[in-house]
Amino acid sequence: MRKNNKNGFTLIELIMVMIILGILSAVAIPRYLETIQKSEISAEDAVIDKLCSALENYAQHKMLTEGRRYWPENPFEALETVPQTYTVDGNDADTDNEWTFVNWYSGDENSGGVSGRITHQRADNTRWQWSYNAGINHGTDGDVTGTVYQRTELGTAGSEVRFQ
Repeated sequence: MRKNNKNGFTLIELIMVMIILGILSAVAIPRYLETIQKSEISAEDAVIDKLCSALENYAQHKMLTEGRRYWPENPFEALETVPQTYTVDGNDADTDNEWTFVNWYSGDENSGGVSGRITHQRADNTRWQWSYNAGINHGTDGDVTGTVYQRTELGTAGSEVRFQ
């Protein structure tokens, strides 16, 4: 007698597998995107923390060599090694993972002189900035180091101090 061997899956079984895979991907993809966003924030924080440390070292070095503390006009000048994607075009970041510094002169001698913003564009094309004020550097006893403000969306000035 001949045995009835059916090999393979039934249509119902295949549909159930597809439903399960759909549910898993619906849960996993947003978690994955959230993880990418958190890693970009952490990478930005690492660059800014390194920059703040470099600014403090720069000010200490200037204190020892010139007798007064001050920060450079461009904060990236304080770094020994700038981020690989740093550009000096003077425009806001406009490509993935680009870091730039855009400076402008406030024109007011008492406002701290040179100010600007550090900008970064993430892989999702969002652009962020950290407002930067180099402080006062006129070669007098009134010279002060500057301020780096918290991250804000590009085009919105920061008001909360991150490092001073």
